[in-house]
Amino acid sequence: MTKKEFFSLLDKHEKGICSEKENELLLYFCNKAQGKNKMNLWNLLEKEQTRIRLLKNITNSLKISETKTVNAEKISWRYLGAIAATFIGLITLVYLFQKNDKIPGNTITLELQDGTLKVLDESATTKLFDKHGNFLGNQKKKELAYYSRYSTTKLTYNTLTVPYGKTFNLLLSDSTGVHLNAGSSLTYPVKFLKGQERKIFLSGEAYLNVKKDSQRPFIVNADELNIRVLGTQFNINAYPEDDVAEVVLVEGSVSLYHDEENFIKQGTLLSPGHKASFNKKHKTVSKEKVLTDQYISWIRNELIFRKMTFENILKKLERHYNVKISNNNLKLSKEKFNANLGTQPAIEAVLKDLKTTYNINYTINGDQITITE
Repeated sequence: MTKKEFFSLLDKHEKGICSEKENELLLYFCNKAQGKNKMNLWNLLEKEQTRIRLLKNITNSLKISETKTVNAEKISWRYLGAIAATFIGLITLVYLFQKNDKIPGNTITLELQDGTLKVLDESATTKLFDKHGNFLGNQKKKELAYYSRYSTTKLTYNTLTVPYGKTFNLLLSDSTGVHLNAGSSLTYPVKFLKGQERKIFLSGEAYLNVKKDSQRPFIVNADELNIRVLGTQFNINAYPEDDVAEVVLVEGSVSLYHDEENFIKQGTLLSPGHKASFNKKHKTVSKEKVLTDQYISWIRNELIFRKMTFENILKKLERHYNVKISNNNLKLSKEKFNANLGTQPAIEAVLKDLKTTYNINYTINGDQITITE
């Protein structure tokens, strides 16, 4: 079961519209994944992480043994009834925790291997240490740089999460630079090990400048898509809610392949100046030549849309400005638009431009925006 399928099923469970078979499958997968740590490297945003922890707590509280989950057909409804009751109770606890939580929702966070959550103050300069007091790296305002000489013999992961409305820079231990866009999360080793591939896990969008190392290939995993490189610059757009993941190559070369493929025999090679689009549903890759500067304009805080559907434009605006946009003009959803909105425009200016150019009407109420007919 993929991450997207898992959350789709979880959404149905929360709404109470799962079939008996789907409920059994959800419980079976959750318990199996917990036992094998299958979810540990999922690069998830905070909301998704909370939901997974809820399900883990449910299976722990019910103490469902591995023998009872070997075959999903054998899971009885009495367990599902207990799960429903436990789930409601845990949701209440999480709500109360979040209500009194001192960590603001719109903050950049760093989760350490042991689960410790640190808030990164964008105006601060500070040092980062592991749980043993060993120096990991430095944070200087909107960049976190890991120490190249940090000594370890095993892979230890950190997860950096950037909320809507913000971006952040990361320098990995091998000097690979990562620029994370709004609403993105990256899981990565604090130190890449000698003789082993360098692999990180992305949810969202990032621009990478990979340090060349012919002995240690660099791999970016974005759910089912893998991008394998040696040293290059490229942009990945792979938000979980999007149907298509895009890779735009600025320089160097990359090979794209999904989890079921061998990158040598079945990987798709990409040349500089080209974009690869990975269809998550059909597991297919298409390529086209593009102007790469338009796809990396976000790292300069520029908003440029080229032949982009209106629904995708709205998603990007939500992430960029940390607002909620409802579209009541559904006939526009699949229409494609072009727009060059300049550097750091206010959301009001963006909406005004869309109205002037394309006669798109809207209303604004705080951070709630509605596209009207």
